[in-house]
Amino acid sequence: MSVANIPILSFVTFLPLLGAIFIAFLHNDAKGNARWIALWTTLITFLISIPIWTGFDKANAGFQFVESAAWLGPIKYKMGVDGISMLFVLLTTFLMPICILASWESVEERVKEYMIAFLVLETLMLGVFCALDLFLFYLFFEAVLIPMFLIIGIWGGKRRIYASFKFFLYTLLGSVLMLLAMLSMYSIGGTSDIPTLMTTKFPVNLQSWLWLAFLASFAVKMPMWPVHTWLPDAHVEAPTAGSVILAAILLKMGGYGFLRFSLPMLPVASHDFAPLIFALSVIAIIYTSLVALAQEDVKKLIAYSSVAHMGYVTMGIFTFTVQGIDGAIFQMLSHGIVSAALFLCVGVVYDRMHTREIAAYGGLVSRMPLYAFTFMVFTMANVGLPGTSGFVGEFLTLLGAFQANTWVAFFATFGVILSAGYALYLYRRMIFGELVKPSLQTITDMGPREIAIMAPLLALTILFGVYPAPILDVTRASVKSLVAQYQTAIKTAAIKP
Repeated sequence: MSVANIPILSFVTFLPLLGAIFIAFLHNDAKGNARWIALWTTLITFLISIPIWTGFDKANAGFQFVESAAWLGPIKYKMGVDGISMLFVLLTTFLMPICILASWESVEERVKEYMIAFLVLETLMLGVFCALDLFLFYLFFEAVLIPMFLIIGIWGGKRRIYASFKFFLYTLLGSVLMLLAMLSMYSIGGTSDIPTLMTTKFPVNLQSWLWLAFLASFAVKMPMWPVHTWLPDAHVEAPTAGSVILAAILLKMGGYGFLRFSLPMLPVASHDFAPLIFALSVIAIIYTSLVALAQEDVKKLIAYSSVAHMGYVTMGIFTFTVQGIDGAIFQMLSHGIVSAALFLCVGVVYDRMHTREIAAYGGLVSRMPLYAFTFMVFTMANVGLPGTSGFVGEFLTLLGAFQANTWVAFFATFGVILSAGYALYLYRRMIFGELVKPSLQTITDMGPREIAIMAPLLALTILFGVYPAPILDVTRASVKSLVAQYQTAIKTAAIKP
């Protein structure tokens, strides 16, 4: 029986929810059981998701593994993936077991509820990338806020309540406008089917309003400058695994939204607003890199770094070139791996020292050589060093930007220099120098569990840096189709590309 004949996307999406229900019936004292069930659930989900990769037809630009069933009147339960969304499904299922392992010892209170929150979150995130109905997408997109709000608000740091409410209100406000846009599209197109709406020609005078409504939601989610201020607070207060998922998956929903809705459905408005996106992207790349240089908290520095890297993503998407969009998708996936690893690196030392202040560290290479090497590889990937996955995405987005607007590419290149500045400055202060602080004299290197967490991330960072074909081959057909569709729409509207 081939993979195409079974509802594999539904299995992958709802298996974590099944695990969460199972944990809910456990006794409150069964911390160990909750951890093991969560780990095995996420591992099995990842293993089941692998056939989506192996059975995927790379030459097919359309949606594959499509499942459809009647649900709420005209709204269907419809799932499917193409060359863009499939990779995010794999990234999500790959990172979740790592997050469970990362929380193994650091989370001691309400372990059962914590594992339930993460498993429910996984189901909702997978639903976002698989949904092929407007309102099904919106349901998953909005519901993600609830478990993430709880993860930050219950298991976060001292200012967790403030950070969780700021995160919730920012993202909810933008999404209300997106819902209005979706209702408008439904009334015009007569359907909520995403593949059908991707080929629907919406009135040119209405496209701008719809596009701005989607921007309100996706810009906050990414987050783009100037609606990025919730992210540093959320990252600083979130537990380590919460920061990993926030940076690696939740931020990518904004970029995915632009690729799924803004470009194919609203091409004329996307063309008209591209200069605005370029301006905001360049400001994000340069401004937040400078802000990162001034940070004294490790997590906050990496959070501002994430905003800068997402600037390359938005810039690449709105170049409307194959290289730019390929680079944006690759950058999102690479950042998902590298930023996750960097937050896990912070978690390693935080579990030992219970502080995120950069000044509290120094000379760690003397006591933690393995940690120093691991942190160095991910720091280099964050900088965009050739040979790491960080280079490929940045290079392709800059290549696309150069074709679209040389000045945008020129200013964006400064971000590469600035990222080297803040990343190497952080590394030097934490890892090098003399080990003089008494509190660090007995600090221990990474243990077997931490090595098991870092090893796959390390391998993928190097592999995709040296050999990016596995990702680019998957995205090529879908991206070429998207660019061709955009160019046709622009010619039909008699606008000079």
